[in-house]
Amino acid sequence: MSQQHLDSLRAIVGETHVLCGADAVPFESDYRSVFHGRSLCVARPANTRDVSAVTAYCYANDLPVVPQGGNTSLLGGSVPDDTGTSVILSLARLNRVRALDPTNATMTLDAGVTLNQARATAEKAGALFPLRIGSEGSCQIGGNLSTNAGGTAVLRYGNMRDLVLGLEVVLPDGRIWNGLRGLRKDNAGYDLKHLFIGTEGTLGIITAAVLKLFPVPRSVSSAFLGLRTPEDVLAVFNLIRQRLGTDVTAFELISSDAMSLVLSHLAGQASPLADTHPWYVLVETSSNADQADAEAQLLAALSDAMELGHVTDAVMASNARQAAEFWMIREEISDAQTKARGSVRCDISVPLSSIPGFIHETTAKVLSIAPKARMIVYGHIGDGNVHFNPLRPDETSADEFLATHGNHIASVIDHAASELDGSISAEHGIGVAKRDELTSVRSREELEIAWAIKRALDPFNLLNPGKVLPTLSN
Repeated sequence: MSQQHLDSLRAIVGETHVLCGADAVPFESDYRSVFHGRSLCVARPANTRDVSAVTAYCYANDLPVVPQGGNTSLLGGSVPDDTGTSVILSLARLNRVRALDPTNATMTLDAGVTLNQARATAEKAGALFPLRIGSEGSCQIGGNLSTNAGGTAVLRYGNMRDLVLGLEVVLPDGRIWNGLRGLRKDNAGYDLKHLFIGTEGTLGIITAAVLKLFPVPRSVSSAFLGLRTPEDVLAVFNLIRQRLGTDVTAFELISSDAMSLVLSHLAGQASPLADTHPWYVLVETSSNADQADAEAQLLAALSDAMELGHVTDAVMASNARQAAEFWMIREEISDAQTKARGSVRCDISVPLSSIPGFIHETTAKVLSIAPKARMIVYGHIGDGNVHFNPLRPDETSADEFLATHGNHIASVIDHAASELDGSISAEHGIGVAKRDELTSVRSREELEIAWAIKRALDPFNLLNPGKVLPTLSN
């Protein structure tokens, strides 16, 4: 029977685009090699019509389908289970730019276009697509939408949900919903696209999207700050936001341990500041003012922050190369953790006012469990998103640290965020890693509504089964 399925899928997508055995292995694990599974095969369709045909065949033959983009998920959302019955549906070949409309300030892209390619497409049109995340060279637009990706520019431009106007989606039974409308006002019934954004391919397979474009700022200014406490960090953010308003594009926090880790990872890269500090902040502003005026405004705000005692040292980027070096430090923290191995990765959000208390109290709780853990704390402070990722001590192996403390530490961190009316997942999604935690942080009613939607669209639970939605007890 398996051979019949393989032959049927090859007839749809082509002989060379159904991968089995050793050829499928790279698709069966996440990029960090944390989550592993087995598949029947990998199907690589070239267009929406092929996606529809593959999905319809699997629906008719009771075959689970696991949609996969760049496979950069941190939580196992794009990896199959270990039954070997799933078809991984790779969207990498859906990589066309379908339309570019500078007047409407939109572009329509296939789901397999990488984020780097999307940003380059906007730049060629003299526009900006503002989503920025560390995996932008390999993550794909469909995956960004399926997880409602955030990144470093959310403060000004919003999450992926805020950057999309229309979608094309293949439903679990193979039907195609064409919602590729580039409208900013449309009250004609339910806004169905929001059913598919952030649901990690459990309700439908996104095959294309109409995305918003923005004007390219005339000036971009960056500064790297040294601070003593999280309270100082929040005070500086409030001061700069009050002075510069929506010109504040990014406000990124880095703990001392995170700085040490990333500098050891980036051999030869020095800290922008001469001295070490308990906390660092990378702030970026973008403006329609000329460069000199924009820099003067940021400098004036930082000078006041220093006079108030909130900032102990600061340096402004003098050119684009120096600004890029600032951003390299921030963006390489995740890969530095992957290379070091043994970090407990928690992606939480809390109200801005709760950030200092959360950091102090949760750090104390983690260190009471693992006193020598390195506190890799960083994230997008302007939107309340903290990546709180305790890392093993140098003398402890990754396997030992995670086996002994991993689940306990993750539970403590997520519980602390929930106690502050926060979220256990700010931008990474749920996948399989945090699926069962939802029963403790979401109400029974909320989860029953989610399951009702899932059953309405996917009654046989064939589309990315086992992801996002926990099993509910009777």
